[in-house]
Amino acid sequence: MGADHKTLPGVACYGEVLLRLTAPQHGTLLQQPSLDVNVGGAEANVAVSLTHFGHPASLVTVLPDNALGHAALGEFRRHGVHTEAVQFRAGRMGLYFLTAGAGHRPSEVLYDRAESAFALAPPDLIDWDLALANYSWLHLSGITPAVSPPAAEAALRAVRAARARGVSVSFDCNYRAKLWERWHGSARAILGELVNEADLLFAEQRDIALILGHDYDQVPAEQRFRTAATHALEAFPRLQRIATTVRVQRNVDDHDLAAVICSRAGLWTTRRYSLGQIVDRIGSGDAFAAGVLHAVLAGCDDQAAVDFGLAAACLKHSIPGDFNRIGVADVHHLLQDTGFTVRR
Repeated sequence: MGADHKTLPGVACYGEVLLRLTAPQHGTLLQQPSLDVNVGGAEANVAVSLTHFGHPASLVTVLPDNALGHAALGEFRRHGVHTEAVQFRAGRMGLYFLTAGAGHRPSEVLYDRAESAFALAPPDLIDWDLALANYSWLHLSGITPAVSPPAAEAALRAVRAARARGVSVSFDCNYRAKLWERWHGSARAILGELVNEADLLFAEQRDIALILGHDYDQVPAEQRFRTAATHALEAFPRLQRIATTVRVQRNVDDHDLAAVICSRAGLWTTRRYSLGQIVDRIGSGDAFAAGVLHAVLAGCDDQAAVDFGLAAACLKHSIPGDFNRIGVADVHHLLQDTGFTVRR
């Protein structure tokens, strides 16, 4: 990817870790007397993926000081994620329940994360001198400020701390209306402040419309993202690139996926992949973010970055759980169309 893995920049990823409890075999919740358990979370997923791409990656979060929190920490350590900035506090673990869809029945997510240890943590808990030491980038998402008022303030402090220390910021809008509505948070204002500090943004036109207060519904569909992204680049002078995936769904198991990057140098689009027999799409957006971020940090041009990010996201659809457990070579095999013969 244009750089020796030993010299790839490090990324600190700040956000809440959750336990995912999934109804087995595409059943409904409690249809069977068991649930499959995985560890995940938007920023945590990016951290794991980046370690598989050869980057030093750190998880910055607050976990409950109990068996669940310590078990989750062990899972990240097994993937090589650095955990020196993780804080433990009294409280509960955030959960979400997943009913995996099939055919024409869509998947459903039920959150149970109110008043978690992360949501209640004071905004000044993280030592950003420690958390950002030896890291060139900070990655976080719009889910973090949506969790609670203290988490929103903590997210703002995080990006300001990064900017003050010369650390670049990668931000994924990940707008979650239900989380913002729980505490009547001002999503537009807070997300706007976070984007104002970002160098790399992951957002679709609806996210940009929310932040800028614009309506792009009258713009022809094929021009909406470019128009919205151009407006965002004009409104936020630090921003260098905006990336998004473009998904077409015929049913739960049959999708097409493409991607696009708009930068100050122009617009780059990808080929379209056909995704059939999807194993697990949860975390595919985080896989895309990690892939693009890796390629940018490895010195690739915008076309190579969006191609790599999309291929990484496509491969995630074949892997159960939140984490994308594939490496650079796996992505290159897909980019080079090496086929589906068993590799021996």
